Parts: sequence; C-alpha cells; structure tokens
Amino acid sequence: MMKNIFTSILLLLVVTTAFSQKKDYNIIAYGAKADKNHLNTIAIQKAIDAANNAGGGRVIIPDGNYVTGPIIIKSNVELHLTDNAVLLGSTNRMDFNDKLMALISAGGQQNISMTGSGTINGQGRELVENVLELLSKGIITDPQWKVKRPGEKNRPTLISFSNCDDVKVTGVTLKDASGWVQSYNKCKNVLIDSILVQSTAYWNNDGIDITDCKNVKIINSTFNAADDAVCLKSDDPNDECNNIVVENCILRSSASGFKLGTGSTGGFKHIRVNNIKVYNTYRSAIALESVDGAVLEDIDIRNVTATNTGNAIFIRLGHRNTDNRYSTLRRVYIANVKAEIPAGKPDIGYPMEGPPPKVAPHNVVPASITGLPGHPVEDVVLENIELNYAGGADKNIAFISTDNLGQVTENAAGYPEFTMFGELPAWGFYVRHAAGITIKNMKVTVSTKDFRPALVFDDVNGLKLDKITIPTVNQSPAIIMNKVLQPLLKDVNMPGGFKVLIIKQ
Repeated sequence: MMKNIFTSILLLLVVTTAFSQKKDYNIIAYGAKADKNHLNTIAIQKAIDAANNAGGGRVIIPDGNYVTGPIIIKSNVELHLTDNAVLLGSTNRMDFNDKLMALISAGGQQNISMTGSGTINGQGRELVENVLELLSKGIITDPQWKVKRPGEKNRPTLISFSNCDDVKVTGVTLKDASGWVQSYNKCKNVLIDSILVQSTAYWNNDGIDITDCKNVKIINSTFNAADDAVCLKSDDPNDECNNIVVENCILRSSASGFKLGTGSTGGFKHIRVNNIKVYNTYRSAIALESVDGAVLEDIDIRNVTATNTGNAIFIRLGHRNTDNRYSTLRRVYIANVKAEIPAGKPDIGYPMEGPPPKVAPHNVVPASITGLPGHPVEDVVLENIELNYAGGADKNIAFISTDNLGQVTENAAGYPEFTMFGELPAWGFYVRHAAGITIKNMKVTVSTKDFRPALVFDDVNGLKLDKITIPTVNQSPAIIMNKVLQPLLKDVNMPGGFKVLIIKQ
C-alpha cells in the first residue's frame, strides 16, 4: 500500500515538473535571420503566437542582430534575449501604425516577461530622421513638428504594456527609443529588476513611466534618459498609482531623477523610494507634483544622494486643471538626503540636454515646498538633509526683496518644475502655502557668497525646525518667517550668534 502511494506521489512530481518546464521557441525556427537588412516581425510574432497557443513558453532571441517592427507579447510568454542578442527596432516609420506605436506591446495579458542580458535598441535617432523625411515629403502628417518636434504618434516607444497582470522585465538593456522608453499603464504586479536604460537619442525619452499601476517594484536598475528617469503618472481621475517601490537605482536625466507627475489626475498613494543615486541631472533629484486634481499622499523617500543636479527637492501643489477640483498633497516623509547643487547647467555635453528655461532670469534655485493660497501642502517631514549650494547669486540677474515676498508669482497653472517661479528669495529652502512642516537635522551650505537668506517660510501653519545648521551666513537674518503660525524652533545653529529673525503675522 505504502509502495503504491509513494509511486503515485513520484509520478505526480514528474508530471508536475514536466508541465512546469517552459518549452523554448527559437525565432530562427520561424524564419528569423540575423541580418540588418531583413525584417523579422512576422517570424518573431509567429514564435510568440506558438508559445501562447501552447499555453506558454519561452521565445528565444539568440545571439545576433535582428531587425523587427512592432510585435505583441501574449499571456504566459517570456521573451528571452541571450547575452549577445540585439533586437533592433525598424527605422522605417511606416512599419508602425496608430494601433502599434510601440516596438513591443501587450494589452490585457497575464504572466508576461522579458528576460536575459541582451539589448533592445529602438534606433531612435535614425527613426526620427526617417520621420522628419516623411513629414517633409508629406507622406505622413503631424501638426506639432514644425512648432516643436514630431509628436508622440510619430515616435514609437520601445515597450508599452496596458492592463496587464504579472509583468516581469529583468536583466535586459533598453536603448535609444525615439519616444518614451517603456510605459506601463493600469498594470498590476510589475517587477522591473536589474535593467539598464540608456536612451539619449531624442527628446521625451523617459526612462520608465508608470501610470495608474498597482504593486510595482523597480529595483537594482540604472537609468540614463533624455527626459525624466523614473516617472509615475496618473491620467485617470478614478484611478491611481498605489504601492510602488523604487529601490537601489542609479538615475541620470536631462529632466528630473525621480518624479511623481506631471500628469496627476487621479492619485499617488503608498510610494516608497529607497537608496537612489542621482547625477548630472538638469532638473530635480526628487520632484513630487500634483497639479491636475490628484491626491498625492503617504510618500516615503529615504537615502538619496544627488551630485551635480539642478535642484534637490521640489514639492508642488498647483492647479493646472480647468475644473474646480484642487489637488491634495500630504503625508510626505523624506530622509537621509545629500545633494550638491552647482551654478552651471548639470547636463551640459549630453546628446540631449534639458531645454533652456522659459522663465525670467534667476539665480541658483533652492529646494522648495509650495502650495496655493487656501490649498496648502500638508504634513511634510524632512529629516537628515544636507544641501550644498554653489551660491554666487547676483542682484543684477534677479532680485526678490524679502520685504515684499508677494513678488514671487503663484503661477498656479504653470508647468511644474523647479524654475517655474523664476527667482526665489532664498538660497537654501523656500516654503510657501504649507501646513504641518517639520524639518529635523538639516544642514545647508553655500560655497560662494549669496545675498539671499538661507531659508524663507511664507504662509505656513505649523512649522517645526529642530537642529538646523547654517555654517555660513552671508545675509542677516538667515531665516525669514512671514505669516508663520505656531513656529517651534529648537537648536538652530548659525555663526556669530545669529538666530531667526523677522517674524511677521
């Protein structure tokens, strides 16, 4: 009897193992050729379809260079690139269409993955050259291109997954998209692990966009992008990004490093960022933006090192939407941040630099937390923060009198970025229209003399400053408070016995 039971269990294990093993579908067997003059779209799609029809399997892109137009990943299929495999996006815009404007796409699929250590190269610069040629000949149209650049409908992404569940992208290199590198819209249970994004071929090259997704991990990865490196968005007023983790990543960008927004219609909740390094980045290392009516709350960001970056921390509640909804931005915790802010342009020399600011002239821009009158940013805690600025402000460039802080524009509907106010009246940190702000153990330094005070607080209800160090004071008072209710100050250290001064009610 026991022998029969043991035999049955052993047979069950053998059968289960057999079914759990993925069958490989090598694209060569379906007609693919490692030839840059051969388009492999049909062959690769046949391999994917065969794996899907069999209930799942692994589609192998072997060593070599394989050109393809748009392909569609289907449920239970793993696209695996071997070590020296390169999947090259077609440089012919006519190989794409309005429904397939991504090199690799999936919609409503489950258990899909892209693995291996090969490369997916969108050949974005060459593709845009083809787009411009087709536009000039009138073969395709685009009302945007003569004003700015070809629109997104003519610049394919590398990866676009929508409404998918159980998505994994691991190990691969993603290179040179003509538009966004990878976009995940309304997906659930997404793992991005140990990938390299190298995409500076053209404008609008976000390293990764997560839109209204749930349960996402972006870990152990490096992003070098001509636009935001890691960007979370919300486009649906009835949806949100929820439970997103970004950890152990390196970010470089000709825009911002880690950003929530600009698209901010629904919400961002329970977002955790830990151990990221940002370098040579034009805009902000950390940008939290809710300007289209979104609820942005319960954000936890820790252990951030930023070098040669245009701005350290930018937190903005605006009102860009045209309806009566106002955004909410609250319960933010940021800790263990060290940033170095230069006087020059941090991304100078990169193939696609950040655009020149379309704002009035300004000096080096401080970190900031800004809401709107009657709509404050609420409950923000900053702890263990060190910000090192180049300084060197010149009144001939721009000047805001601290006797008239109302000179700073509200710019409620402006595009949210660190230069949106033009000049700001502080060199270290500027806070306006906020409530429940706690700053604990913060040190701000300036390398070259700056005529502005270090910290300015304007219209703040509930402010706690605990262990604030300002080693160099060029302007007295170094901290200005205007319309600050219930301030609580403890252990504020400045040379020469300076304390805080100017409190206006």
